[in-house]
Amino acid sequence: MKKLIALILFPFLIIPFGTEADENFSVEIEALTLVMEQYKEDTESSTELNIADKKSSYMALKQDECNATVEVTEKTGLEVVNTESFDVNICKKEIYKIIN
Repeated sequence: MKKLIALILFPFLIIPFGTEADENFSVEIEALTLVMEQYKEDTESSTELNIADKKSSYMALKQDECNATVEVTEKTGLEVVNTESFDVNICKKEIYKIIN
């Protein structure tokens, strides 16, 4: 019985309790959050009727400590409907849409 309790509690003694997200991903997380908030506002004001059928996926790539590029892809099933890219400066909280 003691071995069973020790086996259950052992991983909690090794893993630190104050674990946080890796600092390497903080720029990407903040950029994604900013774009998701802005993109949600833009799609809510859209007048398209079939907007509920679209699903958005997001991808962020870090450029430096303040800048990242975020790509938003809208899909309906397997079909890619729309792809937009944004340059995000998290230090200034600015989002710039990249026009292709």
